[in-house]
Amino acid sequence: MLGLLLLCGGCKKPQASATREQAQAPTRLARIDTHMHIDPRAIERTLALMDRWGIDGAVNLSGMSPGPPRFALETQLEAAAQAKGRIAVFATPAITAILRQFPEAYGTVMAEQLAEAKRLGAMGLKITKGLGLGYPTPDGKGLLAVDDPGLDPLFDKAGELGMPVAIHTGDPQAFWRKPDQDNERLDELMAHPQWSLYGEPVASWEALFAAFERRVARHPKTTFIGVHFGNAPEEPQRVAAMLDKYPNYVVDTAARVPELGRHDAETMRAFFIKYQDRILFATDTGVGETQAEMMYGSTGAEPATAADEVRFFTSTYRYFESRDKQFEHPTAIQGRWKIDGLGLPADVLRKLYFENAARVLRWRPPVAAGP
Repeated sequence: MLGLLLLCGGCKKPQASATREQAQAPTRLARIDTHMHIDPRAIERTLALMDRWGIDGAVNLSGMSPGPPRFALETQLEAAAQAKGRIAVFATPAITAILRQFPEAYGTVMAEQLAEAKRLGAMGLKITKGLGLGYPTPDGKGLLAVDDPGLDPLFDKAGELGMPVAIHTGDPQAFWRKPDQDNERLDELMAHPQWSLYGEPVASWEALFAAFERRVARHPKTTFIGVHFGNAPEEPQRVAAMLDKYPNYVVDTAARVPELGRHDAETMRAFFIKYQDRILFATDTGVGETQAEMMYGSTGAEPATAADEVRFFTSTYRYFESRDKQFEHPTAIQGRWKIDGLGLPADVLRKLYFENAARVLRWRPPVAAGP
């Protein structure tokens, strides 16, 4: 059956395994992928991928900021309009430029830019891991902290405008460890040595996560989406603690099914059922103009293939929908282990795949008819 799946990478409807057929609801489940990165020149390719894998709506987190660059927000919004309501766009302020030009009032200027992004049609605010790991302070003597008070106007404005904040803080914990044979992410770090934070003059994972929590706590009227399973897929108990403490907080599953699948399946099943209103389906798929530019959760030394796409989506859905044991996880380069499926109830799947995102984003893309 796996061989048939690999041969069917370009089919309109990928062949489903017997287990997948049993796990699916009688009618096709609607899905919103709340975490994609889309090249504005690749809208047709994006829509084709969405149709292949039953994704009705997608959120492009690569909206960038208003302005002249080629992939500026206006360009992304114009491209998304071609999708006729199926693609939404999040914006990111021009943080580095604003820090340099407005060292005393950068948060206020970013808030003004966010308001302009909203006027143009952006649905939310995306904050990258550059906050805490890359953006310099205005004086250039350090890195801007995730909970830097100067940014308060930006996050307050997001709440005022009703724009959810998708925030990426830190990286996998393994990136802080020595990239040797004992590092579970060695394959990924060998392909991307620049991702290693071992020995680098940056904040620790713990310090970044603490700053991230302080940021969420400081803005109770702003909705935060903790991407990559709350930036802590290695420790679901941390994610649960924040979900319990902050009603303005939800998480997505982008690019972290491999990590989630390592945990005890019954424990994770209970987690998804308990927090069934607080988890958003997301993949971290990157869509470029060509197959070689595609990203399925991560990238390796070699370009992604159609077979990688089949594995990525098939294993992702299998994790949520089946009770299968010890099958390959979606993204080979993210670790040499197998995962166990959750077999979530149909009502939980509907919330995970669509209803939670529709509520948080205040957006209901058109849904294709069932089979």
